[in-house]
Amino acid sequence: MTQTQTPAVDGWFTTGDEPRLLASRCTTCGDVVFPPAPDAAAAFCRNPRCDGDTIESAELSRRGTVWSYTDAQYQPPAPYIAPQAEGAAYAPFALAAVELAEGIVVLGQVALGYGVGDLRVGAEAELVVETLYADETGDRTIWRWKPVVEMGEEADQ
Repeated sequence: MTQTQTPAVDGWFTTGDEPRLLASRCTTCGDVVFPPAPDAAAAFCRNPRCDGDTIESAELSRRGTVWSYTDAQYQPPAPYIAPQAEGAAYAPFALAAVELAEGIVVLGQVALGYGVGDLRVGAEAELVVETLYADETGDRTIWRWKPVVEMGEEADQ
């Protein structure tokens, strides 16, 4: 059986060497929202000052600035799927809210191998796609934020 990689949430991000989050953009006022509207034909502008009713798909910037971050010390409820840490039923993970050039802040898990000790407000982060879980047909992928380490900075990795 051939194993495949499939986004865990269809239509929210692209995959490949330079993945991007997918958003909806109002064609009237230019307001950008993430996650994208599930049905573009029935969508409306979420900006209360705009009466636009036509949206288009938009790719967001791959890099942004850490706006805030935290860690999840307690397991979220279903449908969350906990990665299995050696000898533990639940492994805490870091979350980052990253502000993009489009003027929106997108929350996401931090890339595997990184935690709150690797983050700071104002630092740069980039979008990566990693495996969230695997099932009988292959890997299910999700976007995550990876701290950007500049030349000359020490990395914990």
